[in-house]
Amino acid sequence: MNVPLADRIRPKTLDDIVGQAHILGNGKPLRRIIESGKIPNMIFYGSAGIGKTTVARIIAADTNMKLHKLNGTSASVADIKDVIADTNTFDGIDGVLLYLDEIQYLNKKQQQSLLEYIENGQITLIASTTENPYFYVYNAIISRSTVFEFKTVSAEELEHAIQRAFDILAGETGIKITAETGVVSYIARGCGGDVRKSINTAELCVLSSEASPDGIVIKMETAVMLTQKSNMKYDRGGDQHYDILSALQKSIRGSDENAALHYAARLIEAGDIISLCRRLLVIAAEDIGLAYPQAVSIVKACVDSAVQLGLPEARIPLAQAVILLATSPKSNSVISAIDGALSDLRNGETGDYPRHLQNKHFDGEGAPVKGQYYLYPHDYPNNYVKQQYLPDKIKDRVYYKYGNNKTEQAAFSYWKSIK
Repeated sequence: MNVPLADRIRPKTLDDIVGQAHILGNGKPLRRIIESGKIPNMIFYGSAGIGKTTVARIIAADTNMKLHKLNGTSASVADIKDVIADTNTFDGIDGVLLYLDEIQYLNKKQQQSLLEYIENGQITLIASTTENPYFYVYNAIISRSTVFEFKTVSAEELEHAIQRAFDILAGETGIKITAETGVVSYIARGCGGDVRKSINTAELCVLSSEASPDGIVIKMETAVMLTQKSNMKYDRGGDQHYDILSALQKSIRGSDENAALHYAARLIEAGDIISLCRRLLVIAAEDIGLAYPQAVSIVKACVDSAVQLGLPEARIPLAQAVILLATSPKSNSVISAIDGALSDLRNGETGDYPRHLQNKHFDGEGAPVKGQYYLYPHDYPNNYVKQQYLPDKIKDRVYYKYGNNKTEQAAFSYWKSIK
């Protein structure tokens, strides 16, 4: 079987792992735990190809426990029962180490079946996931495990791994391998922090390049063709999707139009203009709001245009909306006001409608006060008359506070003069 280079040269020691110095460097927490030999239940969280499985294999190789490997995408209840059954055998006398890849794909019942054995120490669980475990892993598993986040490997660190891959391939084939200037850097930046992807891309570049008496030269055009868009790191149903949307909104809220355009471009490149449209409409009301009330209408027009046009032309009105929102004055007075009102409602801070606001004009015999006594504002100067509108219990509550911007301050000055 033709084993990919990334698997053939998988690190055997912690020192050989590319990246993850924040948890695997000398004196760092995960390294100390591994070196102690007392392995707790752990969950490794991070994107694909950055060393989670490799670290788990190194731990398994250094322990006397019986090793089982399962993948959440294919594991069945029967597979889990086989692991549990091993806890009562001679092979499992020193304990069973279960490496469970992609744990987020196990349902709640499957995860629960492991709880008793994890808690009493018969099974030591090392699970990995590309999704946020606090959202996708059963809480009882989380509470019995230590979560370590694996971070995306920097392009500079990847360059060393790619060059090492070329050197190893040269040794395996006996052919001199060189790369044109910029090739190694291009692959490193194009593979989006994925070590496995970058190494396998280096191998593909060698396999697809023509050998000459002087060896193999990896050309830039070859690297460009074979370096897939792993730098997108985008999954419509996973963490990356929501991370990009969050980064987009926070960049617009922070009035950084360049960062906002960057994250919008990621969504456009991934073809997900619907998520981008929906988030821009939210931002127009949540973060710009009454500081520039027309922003909602303009963004709606841009969104409608984008949907009608489709890609690639949709990028233009969407970029217009992004720049408009990022450079507009900001106010969160609208969301603060409605959330304050909702909070009171949910906490029982409410009461009966004032009598003069109710939709009835007949008082029963037992009513202590007769008559509705509603004052019609249009009958008064400036179309305003003071009267109580909130229930008695919260009659003095203030939800809306005028934002510190030209538009809202103008409204504040007007109503201050009237009221």
